[in-house]
Amino acid sequence: MSDVHSDQLLSEVAALPQLPGVYRYFDAAGAVLYVGKARNLKKRVANYFQKSHGGTRIGHMISKIARMETTVVRSEAEALLLENNLIKTLKPRYNILFRDDKSYPYLKIASHEFPRLAYYRGAVDKKHRYFGPYPSAWAVKESIQLLQKVFKLRTCEDTVYANRTRPCLLYQIKRCTGPCVGYITPEAYAQDVASAEAFLMGDTQLVLSKLEARMTEHAEKLEFEQAAELRNQMSAISRVLHQQSIEIASDKDVDILAVKVQGGKACVNLAMVRGGRHLGDRAYFPVHVEDAAQIHHGELDAEEGVVPTPADSIEVQVLEAFIAQHYIDVPVPATLVLSHLVGRELIEAISQQAGSRVTAVFQPREQRRHWLEMAETNAGLQLARLLAEEGSQQARTRALADALELAPDDLDNFRIECFDISHTAGEATQASCVVFEHHTMQNREYRRYNIEGITPGDDYAAMRQVLHRRYGKLAEAMAAETDAPPMGDAAGAGSDAPARTKAARMPDLVLVDGGKGQVSMAREVFSELGLALSLIVGVEKGEGRKVGLEELVFADGREKVYLGKDSAALMLIAQIRDEAHRFAITGMRAKRAKVRVGGSQLEDIPGIGPKRRARLLQRFGGIRGVAAASVEDIASVEGIATDLAEEIYRALH
Repeated sequence: MSDVHSDQLLSEVAALPQLPGVYRYFDAAGAVLYVGKARNLKKRVANYFQKSHGGTRIGHMISKIARMETTVVRSEAEALLLENNLIKTLKPRYNILFRDDKSYPYLKIASHEFPRLAYYRGAVDKKHRYFGPYPSAWAVKESIQLLQKVFKLRTCEDTVYANRTRPCLLYQIKRCTGPCVGYITPEAYAQDVASAEAFLMGDTQLVLSKLEARMTEHAEKLEFEQAAELRNQMSAISRVLHQQSIEIASDKDVDILAVKVQGGKACVNLAMVRGGRHLGDRAYFPVHVEDAAQIHHGELDAEEGVVPTPADSIEVQVLEAFIAQHYIDVPVPATLVLSHLVGRELIEAISQQAGSRVTAVFQPREQRRHWLEMAETNAGLQLARLLAEEGSQQARTRALADALELAPDDLDNFRIECFDISHTAGEATQASCVVFEHHTMQNREYRRYNIEGITPGDDYAAMRQVLHRRYGKLAEAMAAETDAPPMGDAAGAGSDAPARTKAARMPDLVLVDGGKGQVSMAREVFSELGLALSLIVGVEKGEGRKVGLEELVFADGREKVYLGKDSAALMLIAQIRDEAHRFAITGMRAKRAKVRVGGSQLEDIPGIGPKRRARLLQRFGGIRGVAAASVEDIASVEGIATDLAEEIYRALH
């Protein structure tokens, strides 16, 4: 194996210390291949280069290694944490990787004389009280509704609250006590807030005891109306506890983790218990499972005297990877209930990172066992759903390739790019390009193009411009690659070739939303660029422009094709075309809004990032509402100081 690696790399391997640490492998193009940890860096890394791994996945990876980086650490715990921080940041090709999911939502009790309940997603601070995290937005909103029914706390924005002259509908249906119009004292409202916070933390018996004491106090003073309100509150809490009797337990904050592996895919199901209430769960699907598992076993085989144990199973590897990567950014609860036994050093490492003791429970009893069984069942169901969906997605891709008489070398990498033009009476013309690959839409690769210098409303000219911009440089790169000398003819050619090939890759199919006219325009552009006309397919509306009657128009002179309204191939084309249309419409509307408020957009203003922009648009209902607001109104938005409010006002006027 060493004959394919440089002398410099092998000398670096020989000079490694016999200390714990983390190593990273890179290929010739600089892409990260693998991140690993080791008790003994020298012994572990040397095994990669001294042993023969044949045609295995680990052998394939090792053959690509061109460069290595290592970091020495003080302990295995530090190595484990650093390894997973790097995995999450670098996204190596051969590690088990859990893709970043959207952040978890929280229930916020906002600081105020009369605090309000709010749904919140983002970084927490010390100014307000936060409860969670919750597994889904639905779980937060359900909890808010529950607290409204029981404790009648307000949910309205502060600007709405400050301008009320009479109570809103929530007061009429007994979901709010009407603090906006003085129907409740600050002291009484504060007691309801304290009870709601205690309820969210799982102190339900304490809440009931306090409510009972207050009810008795009012009754002794002959304040029967107030006593009846508290009695109704206690009844509402009791009904909630009865309805959720299966979910209530002595545990307050617990995460339940169950893993299922099948068909080369894996699912980790995370169920959350907060304040003793089971809030629901969320499924995670890692990538690179098979590659990482085979490399791990290759490492064990290479180390003399090491015998694989149940702790080296794929399930344990996936679960450990999830725990290590997930709790880097998410608060870890005091207790983890696990479907598989993980290493003690992992739990010690996340405890060290969290600054508090974390207990891992394997083979739980009673209520915890019930929770784990539910999580395991859901993991199996979610994985079965994923496998079924992937099977159907692959079938649709295959159906389209067959319908168009294409024979891609690799169906998984079959790539489609689709274009659409959007404008309003010629105003704010934009073209969109969406990408389909690996049997699904690749939204990170979507692109929008502002179309300028054409007659307003000329869709053909817009299509010509976007195709030139999209494929002009690509065609030049492909031509340069064709003219380049063979890889072995010049020093260094081998290292540049992979990157150049990847950059110059054309899609296997180019869809344009339109009939003969748009296809003819695409044909002209591809002819000018020297690209294959067989790539271009137009999606033409059928008779009466009815969905399901579309026909495919080809640039290379083939006859039109009608796939049939129940065709899997047509369903895929319709999905891609509709996504291109949606993406173009949203871009066009945003550009039109920018034009109509004088060309100034919030994100162009220094100090306005995504969070502040979202708060402004949510508060005022859009960019026009922000433009119509006064400086004082803008400054009332959370995170907007008076100076910044004045800057926003000047920019929009």
